[in-house]
Amino acid sequence: MKNTLLHLEPRTSNLEPEDGFTLIELMIVMSIMLILMALAVPQMLKLKKHANETSATQTMRTIGQAEMEYDSSYHTYACPISLLGGDPKSGAPSAQAAQLLDPTLAASSQKSGYTFTITCGSKVTINNQDVYDSYDLIGVPQSVGHSGDNGYCSNENNIVKVDPAGATNCTLDLQ
Repeated sequence: MKNTLLHLEPRTSNLEPEDGFTLIELMIVMSIMLILMALAVPQMLKLKKHANETSATQTMRTIGQAEMEYDSSYHTYACPISLLGGDPKSGAPSAQAAQLLDPTLAASSQKSGYTFTITCGSKVTINNQDVYDSYDLIGVPQSVGHSGDNGYCSNENNIVKVDPAGATNCTLDLQ
């Protein structure tokens, strides 16, 4: 009998590192990212809402100041808000285009998720000209809870009040 030696090649191990990531590693990373996003997104939306509300209060003050300047120049209040706008390149300011507000705001009555409206008070005719002796300015969120929570109101006294429900029943002083 003849003895033959078998020469066996060493088997390669399945434990050798391969290029790339395993499915489990990718799933773990994706899970961590989803958890972080679930924590971050609500905070970002809350910050955006707060920024919109801050912008709305500043816009209310700006429109109120523009109304005071309009009254000083034309001896009446501007109704509607579009009278406070106008393109500065189109010539001198007038009662129809006072150029006191940003033309985009005056034309659209919208800014930072809020809609602004001016309602005129009583009208008196002086020297064959209609004159308004008061106005109410209202700023409400376009989508309550998303673009803002509070509604804002002001009048010719330029004191901004708040409605926490996002409507026009403004009873609280702005702090």
